[in-house]
Amino acid sequence: MARLADIAAQAGVSISTVSKVLNGRSDVSAETRARVQRLLDRHRYIQPGGSGGLVEFVVNELDSPWAVELIRGAEEVVQRAGMGLVVSAVHGRSKLARQWVDALARRGSLGAILVISELSPEQESALRKLDIPFAVVHPAADPGPDVPSVGATNWPGGYTATRHLIELGHRRIALIGGPPQRLSARARHDGYRAALEEAGIAYDEALVRHGDFEHELAYRHALDLLALPAPPTAIFAGSDHQSLGTYRALRERGLNVPADVSVVGFDDLPFADWVTPRLTTVRQPLSEMTAMAARMVLQLLAGEELETMRVELVTKLVIRESTGPA
Repeated sequence: MARLADIAAQAGVSISTVSKVLNGRSDVSAETRARVQRLLDRHRYIQPGGSGGLVEFVVNELDSPWAVELIRGAEEVVQRAGMGLVVSAVHGRSKLARQWVDALARRGSLGAILVISELSPEQESALRKLDIPFAVVHPAADPGPDVPSVGATNWPGGYTATRHLIELGHRRIALIGGPPQRLSARARHDGYRAALEEAGIAYDEALVRHGDFEHELAYRHALDLLALPAPPTAIFAGSDHQSLGTYRALRERGLNVPADVSVVGFDDLPFADWVTPRLTTVRQPLSEMTAMAARMVLQLLAGEELETMRVELVTKLVIRESTGPA
């Protein structure tokens, strides 16, 4: 069976034009419609994934609750539109990162939702040449004014988490953040610093560690912080996974949460409500973010203009049992 990309190539049109013919859109000339329809009939083309074709979901890693939450939001919107979602993981490997655009074209996918560390100029150019609409979720850097993107209010999230600890009387507040080159990690760090300075607490580089949003490095950073001559009484972790690493370090040092050290995470993944003690964390609306990205892609597929190219969804502090008075 021919792929959508094959039909488009033979007809001398874009993939989105073939999609318009398949979906009965009126904004295609009669001549082009007839040419495309002849090829569809000749190849007995059947749309994969239902009546509307496929949308790609490209993510760095799949082996975490974080990825599951992201996929869940996009899948619901795409399936409701009668389309199928194809999930690919690049695992941070440059070879795979180069190949996913080619794979997307071979499958004849109509759109793409990208949750990857970086969208290179080459990848962006390839998507635009294929006339495949896409949206970037959680961009690692400023995606530019012409790239549809969805993020979260990371600066207010970092500020609110730190402010909560200050209001509990903490003054030695450490930060175990994400990679400083990531836009979200920098924003959370800046929110943390702003809350300290607003409260008249000096920003102390000795209390700041940069990690990778994962638990193993956070565990080592937490041990390092606890070994300081004046250790922190509270730790703001840049992700819930980093909170798990922090929990382990505290437990190994015989310290209790929150009696000895308070901990705040970021994400509000499902396990945050099941660990002991239940984790105070900043809720990042992960599934809502990819649902919004999916809706943006569907709008573009329908030939509609987006009201805005950049959407930021609100974060919210969820107070549970891991924070207490200094």
